[in-house]
Amino acid sequence: MRAKIPESSIQANCLIAGEWVKGNKGETKVPSPYTGNAIGSFTEPDSSQIEQALLAANSAQKDWAKVPIKERSKILHDFRAILLRDLDEISHLKASESGKTFEEGKAGLMKGIEVLEYALSLQNLDLNGKLEVSRGVTCEYRRDPVGVVLNITPFNFPAMVPLWTIPIALALGNAYVWKPSDKTPLTSFRIAKALQEAGLPKGLMTVLPGGADTVNALIDHPIIKAIGFVGSTKVARMIYERGTRLGKRVLALGGAKNHVILLPDANPDLAGTGISDSFTGCAGQRCMAASVLLAVGNVDAHIEKIKARASSLKLGEDLGAIISPGQVEFLRGAIERAEHDGAKVLLDGRNATPAAELSGGNWIGPTILDQVKPGSEAHTVEWFGPVLSIIRCKDLSEALRIQATSPYGNACSVFTSNGALADRVVREAQAGMIGVNVGVPVPREPFSFGGINASKFGHGDITGVHSLDFWSDVKKITTKWEKQADSNWMS
Repeated sequence: MRAKIPESSIQANCLIAGEWVKGNKGETKVPSPYTGNAIGSFTEPDSSQIEQALLAANSAQKDWAKVPIKERSKILHDFRAILLRDLDEISHLKASESGKTFEEGKAGLMKGIEVLEYALSLQNLDLNGKLEVSRGVTCEYRRDPVGVVLNITPFNFPAMVPLWTIPIALALGNAYVWKPSDKTPLTSFRIAKALQEAGLPKGLMTVLPGGADTVNALIDHPIIKAIGFVGSTKVARMIYERGTRLGKRVLALGGAKNHVILLPDANPDLAGTGISDSFTGCAGQRCMAASVLLAVGNVDAHIEKIKARASSLKLGEDLGAIISPGQVEFLRGAIERAEHDGAKVLLDGRNATPAAELSGGNWIGPTILDQVKPGSEAHTVEWFGPVLSIIRCKDLSEALRIQATSPYGNACSVFTSNGALADRVVREAQAGMIGVNVGVPVPREPFSFGGINASKFGHGDITGVHSLDFWSDVKKITTKWEKQADSNWMS
C-alpha cells in the first residue's frame, strides 16, 4: 500500500527544555522519495541552543533519577497508548519521508512499540538483587542511570530505531537527546509530541535536528555521558572513535553485507518468498537485508521462485522508493559495474517505472545478479538497494568460507530442511544474528539486536536484556550491621 503524502508542510523544529523552537542555523526542506516534492522542513540549532538544551536536560535528569521506576513506567504506558492511537497517521508520515510502503512503515513502528513494551516490563523485574553472603554481611546491586544520553538515528527507520532506545533509556532514569537523520526528521516531531502528551517532564526529551556540526557538538559536550548510533560502518567507526577518546561509552551499529545460504533441500516456497522479501523489503535499505545469496549446488528452481516473487512487486505499492536521486544513480552505476565484472543480470530493475504521479520520485526495481565473483564489489560493498548478488558454491563448506570473508557480521541466514546442516550454519557463521528459514532474522524482545565485527563498535546490544548495562551503571553495596560471634574471613 502506498504511503499517503501529507497534504500540508510539516516543520520539525528543536525541542529544547520542553518547548518547540526554531533552530537559529536556518531551515532545510525535506523531500519525499515518492515524488521528489518537499513535504516539510527542519531547522538546525546553533551552539547556544545546544548548550541551553543540554543544561536543561541535565537539570531535569537529576529529578527524574529520583522518580521510582513504576512512576516512570506510567508515562511510558500512556506513550504506548498514544502511539497505538495514532499508528496509521505516524506510519504514513514516516513512510512518506523515508520512501517505505505504508505496511513497512507500520511494521517498523510496531517493532519499536515492542521494545517499549519490554521497557515497561522492567518495573516488574528484579533489576537489583540482594544476598546474605556471610554471617551478618549482605551484598546487593542497584542500577543507576548514566545521566544525559545521546542517540543518533538513521533515515531508513525513523521511528523503529529511536524506539529501540527511548523507552529503555527513560525507564532507567536517563534524559534523552535525539539527533534524527537530516533526511527523515519529521517523524521525530510526532514521536516527541506523543511523549509530551503522555506527560514526560520538560527537558527529559530533547530533539535537535541537523547535520555533522550538530552531531560533533553533541558528542563533544561534557554533559553527554553515553552515545548510541545506527548507520553506516564508516560513520559508526568515526563516532565510536570520537566518543571513546573523550572517555564516553559508545555503542555504534554499522552496516552489513548479509549472506543467505540456499541449500537444494530447502522448502521452495519458504525460500522463494523469504529470500525475495529479504532483499526487496524496504527497497533493500536496511542493515538486515540479505544482499548476497550463496547458492549451493543445483538450486535454479528455487532462484526462479525468488525471481518470480521479486518480479511481481509494483513500485510504490509493494516496493518503496530509494532515499535520494544520488542513491539511485549510485545503484545504477553499481549494477553496470557488476555486469562489467562478469555478473549476469537475471532481473533488471533499472528501467522499472512507477505510476505516472510518482514519476518524480526515486525509483529502481528489484535486481538479481548471477555468477557474481567472490571478492568483487557486488559481493563485498553494501549498496543499500533492492539488489541480490548470487555466488555459486559447490558445497556448504565453500559457502561458509565465503561468508567468513566478510568484514561485517550483522546477519546470516540459511534455507534448508536439514536440521544438522542448519545447526552447522548456526555454529560456524560469522554473524551476530542467525536465521534458519528466516530471511530477516531480527530478534524479538527480550532477545537483543546487534551484530559483530565491523557491524558493531562497542560492547553489548542496543535492545533487550543486553542493553541494560549500556543505559545504566551497576552500583554494588556490601553491608554489615552487627559483629558476629562466630565470624570467618568473609565477615
